[in-house]
Amino acid sequence: MTKAELVNTISDKLGTEKGETQKVVEAFMHEIRSSLYQGDNVYLRGFGSFIVKTRAAKTGRNISKNIAIEIPAHNIPAFKPAKSFVEKVKTKITV
Repeated sequence: MTKAELVNTISDKLGTEKGETQKVVEAFMHEIRSSLYQGDNVYLRGFGSFIVKTRAAKTGRNISKNIAIEIPAHNIPAFKPAKSFVEKVKTKITV
């Protein structure tokens, strides 16, 4: 599902204008990004958590030049789904 499809679906279910729904979806995503930029996690009970994970420094390899390079420690955004959400996906979707 794309963002446009999400906006259309929500707009149809709520009976609101697509432009207004798009503003709400954009604001929602902006607030999640802003929180993660500040190092704050976002917890949505029953859905999951948007968290900032710290990756440790490590030694990598540039295979084209065959040299070792140091990859510094850095933060990455991640999503951790709620247990109830994971269970529903497991039971609803067949393999």
